[in-house]
Amino acid sequence: MAKVLVLYASLTGSTEVMAETITDYIKAKDHDVDFKSFDFEPIPAKELVNYDGILLGSYSWDDDIPFEVEDFYQDMDDVDLSGKLVGTFGSCDSYYDIYGPALDTLATKAEERNSAVYKEKLKVELEPDDQDIEHCEQFAEGFLQELAK
Repeated sequence: MAKVLVLYASLTGSTEVMAETITDYIKAKDHDVDFKSFDFEPIPAKELVNYDGILLGSYSWDDDIPFEVEDFYQDMDDVDLSGKLVGTFGSCDSYYDIYGPALDTLATKAEERNSAVYKEKLKVELEPDDQDIEHCEQFAEGFLQELAK
């Protein structure tokens, strides 16, 4: 049984819906999951070492990470994530020139900190629909399969 952290920032609730769906799926597969929000339950980046798998969710707009995630992002510089699998997911908006830049930025930071990065960055256009919810479950399953390797 893996210990997984699902940590997210949500502006409109869309990334939160994705985080809840992913968390429920992982729990249903009998893994130990901690579900936290950057807004309400901040976690020090140094605690990432306590998890086998880390799923970071964030909304994306413009070309940067959200302000709620900035301190955590900077604190990741002090953490060695060797042996950890990190995945990213979130709500994005194709209105902007870059689609889902926060997810790419977080994945790059995790890779710089020596983690394995799950190949799929789950990007959903604005609010998740039923098909997107199904995709969240498939994303979680793929992540768990990769974690088991």
